[in-house]
Amino acid sequence: MPARSVLRGGNGGPASSTSQQGGERPAGNRQPTGHWYRARVDLAVEWLGRIDYRAAWERQHALVVARAAGEVPDTLLLLEHPPVLTLGRHSDPAHVRATPEELAALGIELIRVERGGEVTYHGPGQLVAYPIVRLADRGILLRPFVRALEAAMADTCATYGVRAGRREGSPGCWVDPEGPAPRKIGALGIRLERGVTYHGIALNVTTRLADFELIDPCGMPEAEVTSIAREARWPIEAPTTASVRDAAERFAPVLACELEAASAPLLVGAEA
Repeated sequence: MPARSVLRGGNGGPASSTSQQGGERPAGNRQPTGHWYRARVDLAVEWLGRIDYRAAWERQHALVVARAAGEVPDTLLLLEHPPVLTLGRHSDPAHVRATPEELAALGIELIRVERGGEVTYHGPGQLVAYPIVRLADRGILLRPFVRALEAAMADTCATYGVRAGRREGSPGCWVDPEGPAPRKIGALGIRLERGVTYHGIALNVTTRLADFELIDPCGMPEAEVTSIAREARWPIEAPTTASVRDAAERFAPVLACELEAASAPLLVGAEA
């Protein structure tokens, strides 16, 4: 994956009458004239490598302002972080098991941010994806956008032979989500500002799972955490940036496809 690339949106072709988000086209006393089309919205992709959390956070804020002003296209930041803990804007710090002294000894910062969700661990071997997306341009509401992110994580896992999916009532991505021992493989937390999304997902690739013992993952003390490496039984001894970049190359195109599928068609050429 180059440091920056662009995934082109659809060709703006006609959409079927049943492909509008939520089901059929709006019904009325007469059929609307014109044609339903999907908007073409490109997705710029940036690979940032391993980058400090605060630096990536600042990058997101700058892109949100620029995207809201229409100065840049939708942008997907792909990266990994050094070890860090983040708290959602309303999350309970009691879900951090480690003391401030223990975190300081490990060199791990605890940062409260504006996303939703509970406490999350980020670290080496974990793919982090921050989609900066102006939802109105795609005709996507927030819930279908979240579902697209969850599906993209599951699709990425599937490329490694790992079956995963969403778990009702528990955002993110899970292995064996409805089984007797569900295991969380991907976390999710989003913020919407000026109609633009930021923050995003964290997918465990070769992450050191022992580091999750510092927290109750996503505020769930009983939750077991896993990774692609563990589920695929890779002989991995340590997290690698190379594994994260490989996962990033798989994640970006499947997310673009999921966003395309979730986009509502637009009616053009209709009578006033």
